[in-house]
Amino acid sequence: MSIWTALIDDSQLATGIEQEQHVPSEFRLYQNYPNPFNPETTISYDLKEPAHIQLKVYNVLGLEIATLVDESKQPGNYKVTVNARHLERSREMASGVYVYRLTTGKSEAVCKMVYLK
Repeated sequence: MSIWTALIDDSQLATGIEQEQHVPSEFRLYQNYPNPFNPETTISYDLKEPAHIQLKVYNVLGLEIATLVDESKQPGNYKVTVNARHLERSREMASGVYVYRLTTGKSEAVCKMVYLK
């Protein structure tokens, strides 16, 4: 064999890419982005174990504006897109500060978001 000859073993060539499943190490609710927003924003959260979750939006008076998620989820990373025009059923959302809250049977987290028209 010369210095220009190579032996190729093709028995271990990659034939595809396998996505690695990432399980978060903690329950976490992230700050929405963009913030302030108009009219859409994204809320992200991590679950470290299976849980029935609720993600709700409240006004500054503590009145529930909308339920974004109310279902069982497996561990993982999640994103929810929020459109202010569709949150309140009968009227348009007013500009201002709102609170979103994520709850499971064991954990709870709250963040603020600002809607600007």
